[in-house]
Amino acid sequence: MVKPTLLYAQSGGVTAVINATAAGVIGEARRHKIKVLAARNGILGALHEDLIDTSRESLAAINALAHTPGGAFGSCRVKLKSLEADRARYERLLEVLKAHHVRWFLYNGGNDSADTAWKVSQLAQAFDYPLTCVGVPKTIDNDLAVTDTCPGFGSAAKYTAVSVREAALDVAAMAQTSTKVFVYEAMGRHAGWLAAAAGLAGPTPADAPHILLFPERAYDEAAFLAQVDKVVKQVGYCVVVASEGIRTADGRFVADAGGGADAFGHAQLGGVAAYLAGKVKATLGYKVHWALPDYLQRSARHIASKTDWAQAQAVGKAAVQYALKDMNAVMPVIVRTSDAPYRWKIEPAPLSKVANHEKTMPASFIRKDGFGITSKARAYLAPLIKGEAPLPYGSDGLPRYVTLKNVPVKKILPAWDA
Repeated sequence: MVKPTLLYAQSGGVTAVINATAAGVIGEARRHKIKVLAARNGILGALHEDLIDTSRESLAAINALAHTPGGAFGSCRVKLKSLEADRARYERLLEVLKAHHVRWFLYNGGNDSADTAWKVSQLAQAFDYPLTCVGVPKTIDNDLAVTDTCPGFGSAAKYTAVSVREAALDVAAMAQTSTKVFVYEAMGRHAGWLAAAAGLAGPTPADAPHILLFPERAYDEAAFLAQVDKVVKQVGYCVVVASEGIRTADGRFVADAGGGADAFGHAQLGGVAAYLAGKVKATLGYKVHWALPDYLQRSARHIASKTDWAQAQAVGKAAVQYALKDMNAVMPVIVRTSDAPYRWKIEPAPLSKVANHEKTMPASFIRKDGFGITSKARAYLAPLIKGEAPLPYGSDGLPRYVTLKNVPVKKILPAWDA
């Protein structure tokens, strides 16, 4: 009798710790003597029967995966539509699952990935195929519903807070005769969690960063420029952190790059720091520098949060445990049980309550003037960036990351070109 297998796939933008989740999944499955297949490039690999046999990897390689950034099996930005609209794709997916005796499907990603896992679970039920689908949380945006925080966010938050603090010291040193204003752009389309994390760099409102701009508050250009001018005159320089997704009162993205969109249908953003810097220079006449960290903020494994690293592995292990208990259409989420001392646990949540829902920052986390975070936000954010995750270095002074062999599984079905 053929033994059933588990299929794991990564989706969306990768993080500094998504491979730690993968290591958690593979390690836990091996403990139960379950073979793990990985889809190359997310759901695309599943559709094209482009699968990887993780049993061909050594234990040492899987352990090293836990401290390697990027996405070891490749990711993608592909969103499946409804069961009716994307029927052919879903039926093909089911054919591949059947051909490789997949009994459990784990999809590691954000909102759209949770939606895909939920739809696949519905498809299997409709065709009476015994499949357990589990969503596995990941996103640096920290915008998944139900979970207290999202694996990937804590490390990106730590990178942001550290980078802003270090840059602020540089600006302070040069402000007398050079740069007066520094603008840092953080990821965050609709939720300002990463920009808020930058606020941890300054222990008091008088410290840098002096101005934070969030998607949850409408961007008022006149008020922003007046605040910059006020801070420079009071402090001698001004550090600004802006979410890429800040909007004007009429809903227009300040950084709208010509109305483009990614494969998920989301606005393709980037460039708000350059825009704000230009406005400051043109209106106030101050010398300005700006930075767009882009992929750096989500890939910086060298400064990962130990808390985030532990949580990333924990959700991977829990996802396998839930799958083996036939807990269908659920996601392991992080539940905070205490702020001080910080304590957390993993619990299952229905995918229906996660998919297509978005968690933005509560009003109580944003200062009344809209330019900073409150003590409540600090209490929430501070534990998430605590600790340093161990990372081996080589004699060349660089981190020792692993590249898996990614041995392909032999294809059984005819090629699929749809």
